[in-house]
Amino acid sequence: MIWLTWRQHRKQALFTLVALGVLAAIMVPTGLAMHAKYDSLGLAACRAALGSASLITQTESLSDCASLGHQFQEQFSGMVFVAVLFVVLPVLVGVFFGAPLIAREIEQGTHRLVWTQGVSRLRWALVKFGLVGAITAVLAVGYALGVSWWFRPLVSATTGRLTYISFDVQGVVPIAYTLFALALGVFAGAFWHRVLPAMGIALVGFAAVRVAIEVLARPRYLPAQALTFFPDGTQTPNPASGDWVLSQGVRNAAGEMVLPNAELGPCGPQGCGRAMNEVGPGAYNWLQYQPGDRFWAFQGIETGIFVLLAAALVFFAIRRLRTIA
Repeated sequence: MIWLTWRQHRKQALFTLVALGVLAAIMVPTGLAMHAKYDSLGLAACRAALGSASLITQTESLSDCASLGHQFQEQFSGMVFVAVLFVVLPVLVGVFFGAPLIAREIEQGTHRLVWTQGVSRLRWALVKFGLVGAITAVLAVGYALGVSWWFRPLVSATTGRLTYISFDVQGVVPIAYTLFALALGVFAGAFWHRVLPAMGIALVGFAAVRVAIEVLARPRYLPAQALTFFPDGTQTPNPASGDWVLSQGVRNAAGEMVLPNAELGPCGPQGCGRAMNEVGPGAYNWLQYQPGDRFWAFQGIETGIFVLLAAALVFFAIRRLRTIA
């Protein structure tokens, strides 16, 4: 069974290795360039000096760090569009590996030959799912490590690891996304016995679940914290903290939101002028955020969610096989 499964899917494995080789040819030179630029600008030392506190005192070093970060972003901001490609890679595994795994066998009728050769349906499923799943997991680990290394300078120079896209291509969640996509494809193929419909269902289902969890669940994994600071004070949010800002605005002295999605900057020698007159005395800036040091906690939570979903989908796919004629 193992040899048969390998022969059936060796072309897919070869194409995958070629695709990963092409990605590596893009990632390695651009990644080395970003790391070299990040180090030459001194951004690592600069941001380390700012610390990890959510609020810090406005200093000249803060302005210097912001200027260096801007220089880095000017040169490499286009790499964010490459990162979007890495976000969609897991779903391709579900579409081109998972969906045909059962659907093609049933569509072509080859499953009957195997099941009449003394191979039980359960053994057939476990060998196919196990071998393809193991290969996928190994490739996903390599992909996750490579993309995390590649994206690290860009994330460090900008908004931190918890924000959208940055979170999705770093840490261990890309591995969980890939396994979930594979399981979803297998599940779709077990219920819809034609390859093309199964591929479409895997694509749409993956996008729907990912967006729902990213937008609705992730900001609520742990209770968000609030931060307040006055425009005429000396403290300001720390760009090196990696905090994920969920919402912000300006509140008046009574705590009512008067300017949503806005921030009053530091007041000059003449005061805050017209802006303070519009919002009234005692107004302050307010942020609701998830602290940057929760990155690995959020990674663990989201990885657990997608691994459990993948296990459930495989379980129901195997149950479905028992009813296929």
